Amino acid sequence: MRKLKEHINPRQSMTGRFIAAYGVIALGLVGLVWAFWRPKEPAADFSFCNGTEIKTVDPALVTGQPEGRVVWAIFEGLTTYDPKTLAPRPGVAESWEVSKDKRVYTFHLRKNAYWSDGTPLTAEDFHWSFRRLLHPETASEYAYELWYVVNAEKYTSGQVEVGDPVEIELNEKPPGARPYASGVILRGRLVAIEAGPTGRMENQAEASPVYVVEIDGRKEYFQKPEREGQPPRDPRARPYRWLLFDFEHVGIKVLDRFTLQMTLNHPVPYFLQIIGFFPMMPVPRHCLEKYGYPAWTKPENIVSNGPFVLQYRRIRDRIRLVKNPWYWDRENVRLNTVDVLAAESAITGLNLYMTGAADWIPVVPNEVVGELLRQKRKDFQPAPYLAVEYYIVNTRRPPLDDPRVRRALALAIDKREIINRILQTGQEPAMSFVPPSIANYIPYQPPQMPEYDPATARRLLAEAGYPGGRGFPKIEILYNTHESHQAIAELVQAQWKRNLGINVRLQNQDWARYLASRRQGEFWVARAGWIADYLDPNTFLEMMTTGNPNNHGGWSNAEYDRLISRAQVEVDEQRRLALFKEAETLLLEEMPILPLYFPVTRAMVRPYVRGYYGNVLDIHPLKDIWVDVSKKSGKTADQ
Repeated sequence: MRKLKEHINPRQSMTGRFIAAYGVIALGLVGLVWAFWRPKEPAADFSFCNGTEIKTVDPALVTGQPEGRVVWAIFEGLTTYDPKTLAPRPGVAESWEVSKDKRVYTFHLRKNAYWSDGTPLTAEDFHWSFRRLLHPETASEYAYELWYVVNAEKYTSGQVEVGDPVEIELNEKPPGARPYASGVILRGRLVAIEAGPTGRMENQAEASPVYVVEIDGRKEYFQKPEREGQPPRDPRARPYRWLLFDFEHVGIKVLDRFTLQMTLNHPVPYFLQIIGFFPMMPVPRHCLEKYGYPAWTKPENIVSNGPFVLQYRRIRDRIRLVKNPWYWDRENVRLNTVDVLAAESAITGLNLYMTGAADWIPVVPNEVVGELLRQKRKDFQPAPYLAVEYYIVNTRRPPLDDPRVRRALALAIDKREIINRILQTGQEPAMSFVPPSIANYIPYQPPQMPEYDPATARRLLAEAGYPGGRGFPKIEILYNTHESHQAIAELVQAQWKRNLGINVRLQNQDWARYLASRRQGEFWVARAGWIADYLDPNTFLEMMTTGNPNNHGGWSNAEYDRLISRAQVEVDEQRRLALFKEAETLLLEEMPILPLYFPVTRAMVRPYVRGYYGNVLDIHPLKDIWVDVSKKSGKTADQ
């Protein structure tokens, strides 16, 4: 690290200067206690703060960036990301071909790819993992990313029609099956859906339908029992766990042991990026069926296929990753150990960085941003970020179901005050939902919402029946633990009181509980952030469609859904982006989300860390990172 500016006393520690300068002594001491009172053990080759205690490392259930960083380290998909350009590059698939109509992708897997227990990794593992991701029982919030595949959405929805090929999972398991294996699966063609044996059943509304399925030339009947362990009401029927569209008719095929083919409904220009996203990682069937969820993800049980394996996890401390000896490209993995530190506070993270306990922190506290910028430090370089910070509005709860109320809330937020008073790192007010840094979208002049306008906000609230805020219920802003999120919530609370006369409570929850509250709709207004999954407007706009698992506010608009559906199948790029623009215009009129600002990356990374490159998705594969030991050992105590 270069020496500090000469006007700063080199005998005073950087941590001490920041703490003293910004009056956060108590929090700073908490960070130091965290750093130095942990059990002593050999230091990892590379350590970084992950921002929070992660929820899970099951790829199909991961939704957040903290979890994603770990999943990308211990698993690997068919493709991966180039650390500089983010372009898709070979992962488990060493090569692939795309058909002329750009709908069929044929992936050729490496023959030297293994699970971390030495079991060979084959195309069947991906086939089974994709089936699990799409299965409604998994309830993955990212299953929709695979709905581009032929019949994938139909499989996830659980909706079947007469004439469909179907698969029926029974309650009984095959002989010799592992403890958590699926039940016996039968396959056939659905020939009828009946209300009951005679069509005149009493209380038909309480009874499950009877599915008539032709299997090997004979008709069989299936019905869900009213209660587990009871026989079906229809005496002809067999009980079952799941009756779904037959996965063998979904466009994911195993051509041979090392060849997987995927057929899409229409061309998807960003499909190779999607297939490298963390929900698409393969999971070990033999491990899941032996231990079940969540036990299979415990360090003593987990089997993975990435450059690292999970050695241990200490809650509220760290995850230790070690190099995977079975990884196909292990010779090019230069880190032997990595510590993922669960430091939720940005101030604690800064202390860990300044005391040498962390080599990389993804975000610095707002209180020190100005000082870091004034010093022009080479290890702090804010950069554009393809993301948006916003508030989700729960449109299921009156009066938030009224678009006039939502627009009033939006127009009463002074975004520039948030940036100038709290963030101070070059963020831009979000006047749209899609960030302006998506290059292909810019020429189409994406729509913009109105600027801060408290007068119009008051008028809209009065039109909705709440003049001066009178009679308006006491709503709540939900946010996950973080200094910035709290400060922004407090400022918005004050702005809404000042501009609209409404009272707002604040609710802080830890990461896991906050995610659960959002999924279950247990909020009024909730803080959210969305980082692009790939470089296209669709990654932002698709999640606001009706029923999308990430549409936590429950907003639904048929015209919006129609526009997004049309855009997704449109081959002409100009017409496709024009449809997205039309859809986003509608979104900003209805305001089920309240855009706040477009973030910038605010990481600090040691100068001796190599293979770390700034990019708009803030993705930094640990496989490519290494430490220049000569540079690290050569630093002075002051540095």
